[in-house]
Amino acid sequence: MNLTSKGLQKEVTKFQNEDTWLNLGEGALKIIAILVVANVIIRIGKVAIHNIFKIRNLSPLNTSERREDTLARLLDSVLTYVVYFIAIMMVLSVLGIDVKALIAGAGVVGLAVGFGAQSLVKDVISGFFIIFEDQFSVGDHVRIGLFEGNVETIGLRTTKLKSWTGEVHILPNGSITQVTNFSLNNSLAIIDIAISYGEDIEKAEKVIADALEKMPNQYEELTKAPELLGIQTMGPNEIVLRVIAETLPMKQAGVTRGIRKDIKLILDENGIKAPNLNFLMYQNGSGQSK
Repeated sequence: MNLTSKGLQKEVTKFQNEDTWLNLGEGALKIIAILVVANVIIRIGKVAIHNIFKIRNLSPLNTSERREDTLARLLDSVLTYVVYFIAIMMVLSVLGIDVKALIAGAGVVGLAVGFGAQSLVKDVISGFFIIFEDQFSVGDHVRIGLFEGNVETIGLRTTKLKSWTGEVHILPNGSITQVTNFSLNNSLAIIDIAISYGEDIEKAEKVIADALEKMPNQYEELTKAPELLGIQTMGPNEIVLRVIAETLPMKQAGVTRGIRKDIKLILDENGIKAPNLNFLMYQNGSGQSK
């Protein structure tokens, strides 16, 4: 009988042994139990994480809902990866594989990869703290370095900004050192109104002030009635009155245009004229009489 036949006979004898099947059955039950327990732990952990954030949302110190949702998803992923990693190590141990040697080998490989992926690690760590510290959230209007726009997505590695002209800027989180967030606080609309020197300034101020009191009913973006500050500058041919209006974050541009139009119509109805630019250009140009 050759060696191949002896080895085959040995394996057949082994599988005919009752203890072999008992050990296989015991190992299979252990693996199933490990996977079931891991799944239960993940489900319970996810429910606990989301309940914790629900309780935080009910507290007086309520924070950004987008931030809470992002953090909950991040913690869900971390919990899943950690639990399944431990479960896989336990399954390999049940199968008789030397887990300690495997982890040691993986550690050496991981160390080698880590030296070549320092920027990736930096991006991931920076992304986590951007989310954790609520520096900005999806939907916020921010300026990061030379780029400005709305935040489309925030990942652990990159952040995507979409400018108002449609360009999408993809920025590694590790490169984000300074952020200007325009969406955290209310914005301020500044409207300058030019009045001719020949007009009644007091009448113009009263007409504008009366119109401003009614504007919160016209513009839901306003947080309160706009305020007439008075004369801002006195130019060579006009007096400039300044109006300021507090708006919801990033709503000042539309409100500025709307208020400027309303004030112009009100001044026209009351016979209050703006400087005649064409006449001024004629007086200051080649058509001036000598």
